Amino acid sequence: MPKSMTGYGKSLIETDAYTQVWEVRGVNSRFLDLKWRLPLFLRPSESALERVVREQVARGRLEVHLEFSPKRADMWKATLDAGLAGAMLDEVAALARARGIPHVPDVNRLLTLSHLWREEAVEPDPDLLANLSQGLRLALTDFNDARAREGRDLAADMLARLATLKGWREAIEAAAPAVKAEKMDQLVARVTAVLEKAGLEPTQDRLLQETAILADKLDVSEELTRLSGHLERLSGLLRQGGEIGKKLDFLVQEAFREINTCGNKVQNLEISRLVVDFKAELEKCREQVQNLE
Repeated sequence: MPKSMTGYGKSLIETDAYTQVWEVRGVNSRFLDLKWRLPLFLRPSESALERVVREQVARGRLEVHLEFSPKRADMWKATLDAGLAGAMLDEVAALARARGIPHVPDVNRLLTLSHLWREEAVEPDPDLLANLSQGLRLALTDFNDARAREGRDLAADMLARLATLKGWREAIEAAAPAVKAEKMDQLVARVTAVLEKAGLEPTQDRLLQETAILADKLDVSEELTRLSGHLERLSGLLRQGGEIGKKLDFLVQEAFREINTCGNKVQNLEISRLVVDFKAELEKCREQVQNLE
């Protein structure tokens, strides 16, 4: 069965040195579009992590978030913005002198000013990237399980709709010959009446010529045959699964083209009603297709 592009996955790996929590969220997109939320020290590794994602996901807009929490103090590196801190202390000392206020700076207060500090995680071991990649794979597996569940539901819904569409196509096919015969009889009657009014004798050749032209205009057998093929192909792809979203989208567009032509050719109230219902149901299928990978 196909997979949806919408889903959520999460993984948690905890060791003595650190905890890593990965979250993956996906929504619809024509291509694979990755948005990362990673600690600064991992920014140079984005390309390597992107290869991990591409192993399991082909399409969709993904938000990938890592919460990385070292547990040992030696895994953190804290850097004070000494220039800014010194400037702040000088300004406060100058203010105290100008007002004649005794001033002894409390340097410990600098610890509470978060904007003066830059925190960086120190790589705990050479295998850090491999361990993080494993955590990302687990989150992607959870993400894909969610996508597969939704994909099964979408496929089941579309297969039911396609069964309805096939029934309507058969109804159009069954009604078309009678409509064609009725239109041709009406044409013969009109042509005969016009010629007789003009004092001309309607010839068999002239009537055959006019009816042949009309028959060609009303014939929807080719369109219905192609439409049947498109519906069967859609059903087959949904049962097959895999990366089928773009193929489904193309086939739905082709089905729209054929049913539109049928509606334009056969000007009949009953068939027009079936065509309108067909297009409305096919539009629902197109909406569902947008969610599939």
